[in-house]
Amino acid sequence: MSLANLNGRVAWIFTEENFDVDLIVGVKNMKITDIKELSALAMQTYDPDFVSLIRAGDLIVGGANFGYGHPHYPSLRALRHLGISGIVAESFSPGFWRGEISMGTPLISCPGILGAVQRWDEIVVDWAKSAVRNLTRAVTLPLEPLSSGDHAMLESGGLVPYLKRDLQSASA
Repeated sequence: MSLANLNGRVAWIFTEENFDVDLIVGVKNMKITDIKELSALAMQTYDPDFVSLIRAGDLIVGGANFGYGHPHYPSLRALRHLGISGIVAESFSPGFWRGEISMGTPLISCPGILGAVQRWDEIVVDWAKSAVRNLTRAVTLPLEPLSSGDHAMLESGGLVPYLKRDLQSASA
């Protein structure tokens, strides 16, 4: 089994270092549990039309140490619900990385990505070739390969499905 390539548009670019993902839905909205209500709030302080512009498969691009701060899940739950298929960033905060990989969110470390894309460019994350290709600008960058454990967890769809698969194969 291998990871399917991600192919989508760059829906947004967070250029700042140490971006706190809580800002995606707003800290005051962290306790909202209704996914439709939460998703409707996504990115409103950045682009009020964001929700209506997103297509399934679109990706977010971020700067260095993306996800810094407390790794709360509502913001990424909202983005996944809208169809965001993954995040490509210069690098990730370790706590955010562990939490979102365990949720099954593809995170792609790709140094140089901020200089290689603009909003709405079409990009492909090619896992087999360890590359991120910008189809709009004909630019290709290497991505940092996943560890075998992170790769297996993403293939399974997150930590819980990974553990279930592991337990089933151990009992067989």
